[in-house]
Amino acid sequence: MASIGTLITRVYTSRAEIPVQGATVALTQKAAAGRHTLLATRVSNSSGKTSPIQIDTPNLSAGLSPGTQTPFALVDLWVEAPGYEILTVQDIQVFPNVETVQELELIPLPEMAIPGSRSEQVQITPQNL
Repeated sequence: MASIGTLITRVYTSRAEIPVQGATVALTQKAAAGRHTLLATRVSNSSGKTSPIQIDTPNLSAGLSPGTQTPFALVDLWVEAPGYEILTVQDIQVFPNVETVQELELIPLPEMAIPGSRSEQVQITPQNL
C-alpha cells in the first residue's frame, strides 16, 4: 500500500526573500517514455506559499533495508510569474508522511526582456540513503 507525502512551495525573490504573489506553480512526475504527468497546479498567495499538494509515495518501510525500493517519490515543478524568469526544478524528493517545503527563488527579468525568453533550471541530487 502506498503512502502519502505533502509538498508546499514558497516563492520569493531577492536575498531579502520578498514573497511573490500570483506565481503559477505546476507539479509533474515523470512517466513512461520520458513524458510527464501533471499532478497539480497552484498559485502562490500573498506570503508566496502554495496550498499543500498530496503526492503518492512508496511505503515508509521501503527504505528500511539496503537495496530495496527508493523510499521517496521524485517530482518536478516549474514556476512562472510576470516579470520573472521561468524556474524549473527537477527531482524534488517527497517522503511518506512528511511535509516537504520547497523554496523557489525567482530572478527578475531585465527591463525590455521578452516574457518567457529566459529560464533557470535546477536539478536536485538524490540523497544517498
